[in-house]
Amino acid sequence: MHKTLSWTLLGLFFLSALTMTPGFAQVPGRTDTSSSPHAGSSSLQAQAREARLEQQLAEAKSSGDNAWMLVSSALVLMMTGPGLALFYGGLVRKKNVLATMMQSFALMAVITVVWALFGYSLCFGTGNRFFGGLDYLFLRGVGPLPNPDYAATIPHQTFMLFQLMFAIITPALITGAFAERMKFSAMLVFMILWSIFVYAPVAHMVWGKGGLLNATLGGVFPTLDFAGGTVVHITSGVSALVCALYLGKRLGYPKQPMPPHRVVLSFIGACLLWVGWFGFNAGSALGASSLATSAFVATHFAAAAAVVGWAGAEWLQNGKPSALGAISGAVAGLVAITPAAGFVGPMSALAIGVVAGVCCYLMVTGVKARFRYDDSLDAFGVHGAGGTIGAILTGVFATKVINPVFRDAQGNVLNVGLIDGNPRQILNQFIGVASAWALAAVVTLLLLKLVDWLIGLRVAEEQEIQGLDLSAHGEEGYNLET
Repeated sequence: MHKTLSWTLLGLFFLSALTMTPGFAQVPGRTDTSSSPHAGSSSLQAQAREARLEQQLAEAKSSGDNAWMLVSSALVLMMTGPGLALFYGGLVRKKNVLATMMQSFALMAVITVVWALFGYSLCFGTGNRFFGGLDYLFLRGVGPLPNPDYAATIPHQTFMLFQLMFAIITPALITGAFAERMKFSAMLVFMILWSIFVYAPVAHMVWGKGGLLNATLGGVFPTLDFAGGTVVHITSGVSALVCALYLGKRLGYPKQPMPPHRVVLSFIGACLLWVGWFGFNAGSALGASSLATSAFVATHFAAAAAVVGWAGAEWLQNGKPSALGAISGAVAGLVAITPAAGFVGPMSALAIGVVAGVCCYLMVTGVKARFRYDDSLDAFGVHGAGGTIGAILTGVFATKVINPVFRDAQGNVLNVGLIDGNPRQILNQFIGVASAWALAAVVTLLLLKLVDWLIGLRVAEEQEIQGLDLSAHGEEGYNLET
């Protein structure tokens, strides 16, 4: 019996050793369990489950990104109405409050129509270095599928909607320069032309595929502009200065005092602008990502630092800080951080904010007084100067740690700004700034001359004295008799 048991154990040991040899699976008469129909089916099911899981994760990310971008679009629209409308409305005299707010509201409607017909295509269609083509004329081809060139995780239609809100607020910013003296009809014609011949080419050059200044999609001079320092603020600010100079001063300026009639309205508007700017800058990450968080933080920190800078400078000069100065400082900081929001860290954002607050204060109180131009609501002093400062400082403080925007042909991350060891980026930023300044100044002047020749720009003297609320719209912002 012991002998039989020994032979049995020896046979089992031999069989076990044989099954462990590499060629055993190919020995005739043996069955490889790994290739059995049952095992193959299990493997296919596992692969299918993995594919479904990856698809669900991608859909979840797309849904989250899309939700954030729709909220951001609403926030940016809120910046124009009621944000900018209240901010500008409180700064003018009582007889012009409704007309001033109406300008922002009207542009929300008119620019939307222009954008739907051909404006979006001119900005983001495939064209040349300066203008987009007619690929998206009448929004043809702009649907639920993503456009991988611009935003790979959200519907193309969402991207179009988000960019529309930028196209609306940009010309609305200019209205602060000619407040209280331009015809409503002339404003509409001028802004339509301006959106076509100034905004569209600059937007395409900076953000459009193949644009001259595009940093990631084949530009010649890669200019960093995360959310519109060049496209929005420099173009509107420079154009505002040209408008102020061309139309001339308001009747009685500067001898007659023209203080804001309701700073409280402007205060509320500034707070709405600050909140809306999170959609403006963090939304420009085009997704609910860590980059959006970084841009959100940079935006808030720069605004806060600019309030300290502006109010501090005003306190030192005048002996007291004003509420109007504080809210103006906040807007200056928000303007300056706009091109840098997705490229700089929190400490750099603080530095940009302080510099912008102090410099814009000096522009509004010193340079404007020195040259005696009537930029009614300081559109140039805040947006033109702040946008220029922010664009240049972006080249200084941008870093690959925040946004590895530049890569070589092998995909290796390259240095971004000066603090990264890339001083050439400052030159690219200067080229972008100079291009926006030149195009905005020259084309704006030509458009003003054209509209002036066609229908006239400025209201009659008696209408300006009466106020644009009554003379242009037949109603008043305040009815104190009821």
